[in-house]
Amino acid sequence: MPNSTNSATAAPVADPREIMIEADGITKSFGSNLVLNGVSLTLRKGEVVAIIGPSGSGKSTFLRCLNHLEIIDGGSITVEGEPLATSATSGPSRYASDSEVRRICRKMGMVFQSFNLFPHMTVLQNIIEAPITVKRQSKNVAIPKAEALLKKVGLLAKRDNYPGRLSGGQKQRVAIARALAMEPDIMLFDEPTSALDPELTVEVLRTMRQLAEEHMTMLVVTHEMGFAREVAHRVIFMDDGRVVETAESAEFFRAPKHERTRAFLGQML
Repeated sequence: MPNSTNSATAAPVADPREIMIEADGITKSFGSNLVLNGVSLTLRKGEVVAIIGPSGSGKSTFLRCLNHLEIIDGGSITVEGEPLATSATSGPSRYASDSEVRRICRKMGMVFQSFNLFPHMTVLQNIIEAPITVKRQSKNVAIPKAEALLKKVGLLAKRDNYPGRLSGGQKQRVAIARALAMEPDIMLFDEPTSALDPELTVEVLRTMRQLAEEHMTMLVVTHEMGFAREVAHRVIFMDDGRVVETAESAEFFRAPKHERTRAFLGQML
């Protein structure tokens, strides 16, 4: 990526007072393996926050906990002021009712590193499936919205193709369009370019940069330091299940404070 002025970072946050996600003291273990050890995060409306760190540091698990794809052991999660999970004085955190959890989680769209498209459905069918089945939209409403999203990600011409006929970068852009079709307030990205060749990575990052410029609230687990530096407002560095350092993007890369952060960036840059 070119070292140009960070237009997304320079743009004002839509409303810095409005908290979209508040995670406090999140703990998560798989058996005896403590994966998250008291992780906290605040994400405000219009912010783009990048989470970086070595493999196994808990980044993806944390993202999956926010969207209820993993159940937390302790801590609390609030989405747009609504409690998804609350801390308990003893025992695991308490979740909202199943129906409330589903409703709250629909505020968040998620894009995975492995695309997860339905191979037996066309691109268009992949995008309209959830709006029709979950939101009860009619095809007359869902299809024009899906076509507009495909145009947005540069793939309208592929509307009738099956995923097997697409490149990895095209599949990931379809996955982004599919997540946007549910009209989420927040987008979560779990290493969306890690399975792609560098040439295809550019396509996906261009789409994500466009979303950032439109002030979409985004939380991005990534190993793309150029994206974190140029597009994110803030960067969080995780290691060994903890948040080691967090700072505004320019400050984070210019003067990292923690020795572990400096060592990691020294390897990545």
